[in-house]
Amino acid sequence: MKLSPIVVFFLLVQFLSGQIQDKVNFVRADVLIEPTPIENRINGRVTYQFDVLEDVKSIFLDAVNLEFSSVSLDGVKVDYDYNGKRITVNKEFKSGGNHTVSMAYVAKPKQTVYFLGWDDAVRNNEQVWTQGQGKYTSHWLPSFDDMTEKVEFDLEIILKEDYTVIANGNLMKKEILPDANGYSWQFDMEEPMSSYLVGFAIGDYDKKTIESSSGIPIELYYEPSDFTKVEPTYRHTKHIFDFLEEEIGVSYPWQNYKQVPVQDFLYAGMENTTCTIFSNQYVIDSIAFVDKNYVNVNAHELAHHWFGDLVTETSSEHHWLHEGFATFYAYLAEKDIFGDDYFYWHLLNTAQALQNFSEDDQGEALQNSGAGSLTFYEKGAWALVMLQDRVGEETFKKGVQNYLNKFAFKNVTIPNFMEELEKVSSANLKDFEKLWLKNPDFPYDQVVSFLQKKNSSIETYFDLKDKMAERPDKTEGILKRNWRKLKSSQLKENLVLDYGAKLSPEFLGSILQSADLKTRQAVILSQNKIPSELKIAMEGLLKDKSYKTVEAALYRLWTDFPENRSKYLNETDGITGFPNKNIRLLWLTLALVTPEYNTDSKALYFDELSGYTGSEHHFETRLIAFQYLKSIGGFTDTVLKNLVESCSHHVWHFRKSAREILNDFLQSEGNTARIKGLYPLLSQEEKQYLEKTLGE
Repeated sequence: MKLSPIVVFFLLVQFLSGQIQDKVNFVRADVLIEPTPIENRINGRVTYQFDVLEDVKSIFLDAVNLEFSSVSLDGVKVDYDYNGKRITVNKEFKSGGNHTVSMAYVAKPKQTVYFLGWDDAVRNNEQVWTQGQGKYTSHWLPSFDDMTEKVEFDLEIILKEDYTVIANGNLMKKEILPDANGYSWQFDMEEPMSSYLVGFAIGDYDKKTIESSSGIPIELYYEPSDFTKVEPTYRHTKHIFDFLEEEIGVSYPWQNYKQVPVQDFLYAGMENTTCTIFSNQYVIDSIAFVDKNYVNVNAHELAHHWFGDLVTETSSEHHWLHEGFATFYAYLAEKDIFGDDYFYWHLLNTAQALQNFSEDDQGEALQNSGAGSLTFYEKGAWALVMLQDRVGEETFKKGVQNYLNKFAFKNVTIPNFMEELEKVSSANLKDFEKLWLKNPDFPYDQVVSFLQKKNSSIETYFDLKDKMAERPDKTEGILKRNWRKLKSSQLKENLVLDYGAKLSPEFLGSILQSADLKTRQAVILSQNKIPSELKIAMEGLLKDKSYKTVEAALYRLWTDFPENRSKYLNETDGITGFPNKNIRLLWLTLALVTPEYNTDSKALYFDELSGYTGSEHHFETRLIAFQYLKSIGGFTDTVLKNLVESCSHHVWHFRKSAREILNDFLQSEGNTARIKGLYPLLSQEEKQYLEKTLGE
C-alpha cells in the first residue's frame, strides 16, 4: 500500500510517541465485545495486566473515537484524559508494580470493523470482519498502534445472532447465554502479538478441519453454498503448511490455524495471528483454479505467521522483514507445488515489472518506509532470492532459523536479520545491502543473468528474442525452426504473447492444435483481430477449461464474426466464470446489444445486468457491471443510485473507480439534473458527497 508523505509523518509521530510506553510492559488483555451489527456498533470491555519496569507518571492506550463509560485501575474507578485518539490514566506507578486497568466503552467504527449485509433483503449474507493492518485495531479496541507492544489477547465475543464466530487462538467455549439470548464465544491465545494482528470474523460458515504433519489443527471455513468449492479453493493447504515448516526450519509458533473468506475484503488476505481472513474472490472451482487460485495468497499469509506475527518489525522502515519474506516463501511453496519452470518464469515477470517501474524513475529502496507494495513484496522477494544464492541455501536457512529463534515474539530491524546472516556465512554483506536494500533502482541485468543460468527455458527465450530482434522479418521462421524442440509450456506461452500478432494463421493454427491450455489462451490474447482462416479453431476455445480463455474468445469472436453472434451467445449461455462473474456479465452485455438475439428476453437480461450493481454483490462484480452499463448507455435511476452509494465504499480502489465513472457521467448535458433527482433516495453521507462533487 503506497503511503503519502503526510501518512508517513503521522506514522512516525505515532511510533516515536509510543516509545514513552517503554517503562511499562502490557502482558495480557481480556477482551469482551458485543457487536450489534444492525447499528454498526460494538459494546466492549477490556482489562489489561501490565508490569511497571521503571517509575512512570502515566499509562495510555490508543483509542480512536470511542465512548468510554468507565475506567478502573486495580478494580477502583479512576479519572482519565481522552482526546479522541488516546486515553491516558495519570498516576504515579512505581517500578516493580503489577497492575490492571479496565475500560468499558462503545465503538462505532468507520473503518477496521466492517458490517456487511445486515441492511439488505438477502438471507444469510450477513458478515462482520476486521482488517487492522494499516487502519489500526484501536478503532474498536483500546490497544496499541505501536507494533512494539506485544500482548497475549484473549477474546470473548457475545453475539445474539446464531452465526459462526472465528477469532485468534483456540475456541475454548461456546455457551448459550441466559434466557437463550445469544451465544458467548471464548477464544484463548497462548503467546503475545501486536495489536494490529487481533482479528475476528462473523458469518454463516461451515468448516472442514485437517491437520498438518506436525499435528497443528487447520480449520478451513466456507459458506454452505460453496461446499463444492472447498477442495479447489484450499487445494494444497496441508502441503503448503508442511513445506513452510520444513523450509523455514522453525516449527509453526502458534496453537492452531484458521482461514476464513469474507465479502468485499480490502486486500487479498490478512495474517491475523492464527486467523487469516481473505477475499472470497478466491473461493473458486477447478476451472477457475487454472487462472486464479488461492495458492499464493494461502502460502503468503501463512508465511507471515513467522515473518510479521512471530518476529515483528519495529517500524515501516523494516517492512521488508514482513512482506518481502512472506512473498519469497510463498514463491518457494509454489515452486515446490508447480515446479521450477513456474517459479523462475514468475520471477522473470516480476523482474520486468520492477524494471519498468525503475525506468520510469519511480524506483524505491527497500528501506524506504513509504515504498509501495511492488517494492516491499516483489523487490523484497527478489532481494531474498539473491541473498540465498549469495550465501548458499543451507547457510541461508540456518541464518533464518537463528533470526527467528533469537527474536521470537519480539520486534526486529533489518540489521538484526543481516547480522545473523553475516554470522552464519562469515561474509561481509554490506555490498548486498547497498545494492538491494538502499538502492532505489532495480538491477535488472543482474537478475536476468541469474535467471538464464538457473533456467534453460528462460535462457532459450532470451536467445530467440535476440535472434528475432536482429532479423524481425524472419520472426516466424525462427520460431518454426525451434518450436518442436521447445519443451517448456511457460516458454511457449510467453513467446506467443510476445509475437502472436505477427504470426501467420497457418502457424497459429498448428499451435492451437498441439499446444496446452495456457498456450492456446496466449493465442487468443495476442490477437487484435481473428484471421478468417482461424475462425473454426478459435471457436473451439469456447469449450476450453479456462474462464479467462472463454471470456477472451467470446468477445473476440462476437466482434470479428457478427454473422455468428447468436451462435456464440447460445454456446456460452449459462457460464458464470470467476467469482466476479466475468463471463456472465460480458454475455449479458453482448446479448443486449445483439439486436436479433432473443428479443423477448432483453428486459430480463437488462434487469440481471443492472442488478449486479447492487451492494449485495462483490465490488469487483459491481465495477464490471457499471463499466458495461456505461458502455451501452444503461444508467437507470436504480443503477445511478447504486453508483452514488459506491462512491462511499470502504474499498478505496472501488470507491475511486466509482467516482471516476460518476464524474464522467456528469459531464453530459442533463445528467446533473438526473443525479439531483435522486436526492430523496440517498443517505445523508451520499448527499454530502454529491454536494461536494457538484460544487454546491
